[in-house]
Amino acid sequence: MTAHIAVTEDLASCHLLRRIVFIEEQNVSEADEMDDRDDDATHFLATEEELPIGSARMHIKGDTAKIGRVCVIKSHRGTGLGAALIRAAVDEARKEPAVRFVKLGAQLHALGFYEKLGFVAQGPVFDDAGIDHREMVLSL
Repeated sequence: MTAHIAVTEDLASCHLLRRIVFIEEQNVSEADEMDDRDDDATHFLATEEELPIGSARMHIKGDTAKIGRVCVIKSHRGTGLGAALIRAAVDEARKEPAVRFVKLGAQLHALGFYEKLGFVAQGPVFDDAGIDHREMVLSL
């Protein structure tokens, strides 16, 4: 089985994945999760045999791309899919000549995961939807 990751307009599948992972599994409120930032984002969808299995989104502002809402369904965690989603977003950010940095807010348990992808933690721990995070940055 091979996953396929691509930029997508299929927000319904992205929202379904985010509902499963963030709202149902992590108890993030729907109000916090389903924000008004989807319309101006680039969305990534991972599929396997046409079924959605992971997603992420990215916003670009000035010299910085910000990745967020990265999620992988439970059955596909630990397979490298999360790393592949991040690499796809970073590759997309590199297409923008002005972008020099990629940032994300990492849940504390995932710091090591992002460090392996070249991100460096900076700043204090902060609360996002009731979950402790730290900002992480990758220089391009």
